[in-house]
This record gives sequence, structure tokens and C-alpha cells, in this order.
Amino acid sequence: MSAMDSTGGYGQPAQPPVPPPPGTPPAAGYSQPTTYTKGQPTPPRGTRTGPAGPGAATGPGAPRRPAQPTPAAGTPVGAAGRMRRARLRITRADPWSVMKVSFLLSLAVGIIMIVAAAVLWTTLDAMGVFDSIGKTLKDVTGSGASGSGGVNIMDYVGFGKVLTFTALIAVVDVVLLTALSTLAAFIYNAAAGFTGGIELTLTEEE
Repeated sequence: MSAMDSTGGYGQPAQPPVPPPPGTPPAAGYSQPTTYTKGQPTPPRGTRTGPAGPGAATGPGAPRRPAQPTPAAGTPVGAAGRMRRARLRITRADPWSVMKVSFLLSLAVGIIMIVAAAVLWTTLDAMGVFDSIGKTLKDVTGSGASGSGGVNIMDYVGFGKVLTFTALIAVVDVVLLTALSTLAAFIYNAAAGFTGGIELTLTEEE
């Protein structure tokens, strides 16, 4: 019996592997090996060396790539697919939350009214408007040659009285706006049960 030689057969030399014909797609699940000639520089890591032009392999074993979306005519580059729209419907408004928000908003409006009245009264008094009007009323309504006993305008539009009247209006405003807003929430919920509520279209830009 003859000994097995180094070529891998029993007395017969090993056959070299037959290279596949050019243009044959690689087997499914395996990539085509890349060969380089002697003296050819190796491309940097991450560089694609396969065919990427019009003559690229398109057989069943070729890797598939997702198709790039084509922007519509007249659309600027990079603007396609960056806007999303959503249609929402308000079917119910919580009366408790509406009451809290309306109370805080009406309270803020009342404070603004008081501050605005104080600033306006101080500005008019610094300009001498009340003194001029008071002097004119005293001259018109005064009795006798001295003009004593006329109407004093500060008895009606004094700083304290103006702020008190403004504060009363602010309190009434807070109560009325809070009550009306809460009642409006109940009415809206009853109407939304029949009509389905208000539809909103929201747009989100990326």
C-alpha cells in the first residue's frame, strides 16, 4: 500500500480550485472576495471596492439596498419628508381644570387692573389734572364772591376711593369669569357629545 503524499490524495496530485466564470453572482449569504494584484495599494478601511455603477451585479445573490425617495418637482433638496400632520379632536374639556385656569387668569387680570388704575391716578395727579378740574368746579359751583363751598373733586376721585372701586370691580371680574368659563366647559361637553367636538390639524416640522 502506497503512502499518502503531501498533495492530499493517494498517489494523485490535488486539483487546484476552479475559479468561477466572470460575472457569476456570489452564493447567497456570502460576499464576493476582493483580490488585489501585487504592488497595488490597499484602499483605506471602509472604502467600497465592489461594483457600484450601472454595471453592478443585480442577480438574485446581489445585496439589496433600499431605494432612495425621489423628491417631487419644485421641492427643495432636503425638504421632502420633513413635515408630519396629525388630525386631533377635542371631545371633552375637564370642568375642574377649566375652572382652575380661568380663576388664575381672571385673578391676574384683576391685579393688572388695580396696578394700572394706581399708575394712571398717580400720573394724572403729577400732571396737575385733578387740581385744574377741582379749581374749575369750585369756581363754577362756589357760592358767594369768595367761591367757598364748591364741589371738591378729591372727595369723589381720591386715591383711596379709586383703588377701592377698582378692587371691587376686579373681585366681581374674577367671580364672573370663573363661573362663566366653568359653565362654558359643561356646555361644550354636552355639545361635543352630539357633534364629536372640534377637529384640529397639527403640523410638526423636523
